[in-house]
Amino acid sequence: MGWLEGKTALVTGGGAGIGRAVVDRYVEEGAQVGVLELVEERVDELNDEFEDVHAIQGDVSEWADNERAVAETVEEFGQLDVFVGNAGIFDDAIHMSDLTPDEIEAGFDELFRVNVLGYMLGAKAALPELLETEGSMVFTASYSSFYPATGGFLYTSSKHAVAGIIRQLAYELAPKIRVNGVGVGYSPTNLSGIDALGQESSSAVPEEIDKRYPLTISMPEEYAGYYVLLADERNSRASTGTIIEADSGLSIRGADEPAGGTDL
Repeated sequence: MGWLEGKTALVTGGGAGIGRAVVDRYVEEGAQVGVLELVEERVDELNDEFEDVHAIQGDVSEWADNERAVAETVEEFGQLDVFVGNAGIFDDAIHMSDLTPDEIEAGFDELFRVNVLGYMLGAKAALPELLETEGSMVFTASYSSFYPATGGFLYTSSKHAVAGIIRQLAYELAPKIRVNGVGVGYSPTNLSGIDALGQESSSAVPEEIDKRYPLTISMPEEYAGYYVLLADERNSRASTGTIIEADSGLSIRGADEPAGGTDL
């Protein structure tokens, strides 16, 4: 019997990277899983591969898509026990000094709509069903939710905001709903860049990043167990407002950036 037997989860951005690893592991642990995914080909792939997955194409930054994902997941599986807010984009570690004011505004609008507003809307849409089951929320936070120098000016700011979402919702929704996060380190997840800045996605592991970590770079599937733990009240009942730092030891060493991190 799996840890999540009889539970239903909804995972945003579940078609690739860490989100896909969480979907795979949740199914392995006995859960039924709804997925809100932007890329239609990934939606088709998930629906073709799994009997216990119902994937929906949509945009996490749109309220109607979040609402529809919750409704379809409950219609398909009868309940919702876990909401996993995971969809996100990256900023290619860009520095403020390399951005014009117009680029800051355009990058902020695009990245924060996905990384912050997407989590807020997903949580809001899932709330009524989670109150019924006294379920839980698990969000993908980051090393960048605590420290600088692995993301850029926009991404790091957004992941600090995610830490605020986790702690505020944990406070607001206790005692019925637990709210926690996983502060992941770098992983080759093909995270999309900011379209407005002409950035592309990449899954390559830069050599200079690999050398910073006391442990080896973790693959997406190596993070999935943390999401299982936080979704299972039998093994994490005492945790809310917690962000597990799963960063391959980077926080004990730092990012090895020189002071200032760039030449101005």
